[in-house]
Amino acid sequence: MAHDHSRIDRRSLLTGILAMVGGVAVAPIARAMQAGMDPGYTPANPYMTADQRALTAAVSERIIPTTDTPGAIAAGVPAFIEMMLSEWYWSGERDMVMGGLAAIDAAARKTHGKPFAAITPEQQDAILTSAMNQTLPDAPADSFEHLRQLVIFGYYSSEIGCTVERIYLPVPGRYDGAYPYAEVNRVFSS
Repeated sequence: MAHDHSRIDRRSLLTGILAMVGGVAVAPIARAMQAGMDPGYTPANPYMTADQRALTAAVSERIIPTTDTPGAIAAGVPAFIEMMLSEWYWSGERDMVMGGLAAIDAAARKTHGKPFAAITPEQQDAILTSAMNQTLPDAPADSFEHLRQLVIFGYYSSEIGCTVERIYLPVPGRYDGAYPYAEVNRVFSS
């Protein structure tokens, strides 16, 4: 059987992304992968408000910010998150993630008098650190882990994540165990 090494195999890509999040995907992502979901970035049943979308975009961009490569917003991650929440998350799971987002925004409003999307990156990072450490008031347990995994899966299954952030080296190729990471500063995929 001939293999087309010029394109990235979706199953290998998703397996690689799973390794990035520590090997255990949250249940809705695992369900979507098991069902062979077609990666999409447009929810069939959108349900977020404009403010919730702005909040989701701001949180996504702090988790994977724009640096020398495009960040989460450019990769379409906020729309991916809305699609996953509307199509793959069960009601209670969706409420947990949305509760986490609401707690993030409430903390920004209480501490800084502005929505999360309007505060400085440093202020955003402090709130997200509290969420990550599960010390953010009123944030449902594990809501940040769901958000983090959604951002990572959305980003690395996007065209930007696959072709700009990662350096694709098709197999077979020359093995170089001493290849200097500093030459690419990217994650390799094959």
